[in-house]
Amino acid sequence: MPRSVNSVASRARRKKVMKLAKGYFGRRKNVWTVAKNAVDKALVYAYRDRRAKKRTFRSLWITRINAGARQHGMSYSQFMGKVKANHIELNRKVLADLAMNHPDAFTAIVNKVK
Repeated sequence: MPRSVNSVASRARRKKVMKLAKGYFGRRKNVWTVAKNAVDKALVYAYRDRRAKKRTFRSLWITRINAGARQHGMSYSQFMGKVKANHIELNRKVLADLAMNHPDAFTAIVNKVK
């Protein structure tokens, strides 16, 4: 009895990868083995950088809060320590937005914690 290889499923699997490789440069877009490696690597980078993005945004928020706090004669660590001590339940994302786009609201928070 001949061996069954299910070429329909194999082709579908390859087609899925080749579709993901669309837009790549050179052989990465149309040669199966090269495209498979490129797509695998791209998916690894995508997974990793979804987590890295959260870190970079937190870093940006800290920088903005620090700049806002220093305008009022406080360092970032002093400000955040006093925010926690006064039980102000605002996260860094909101504080950074206030510091950047609503300076009077941020000033009110700074005056409350001083």
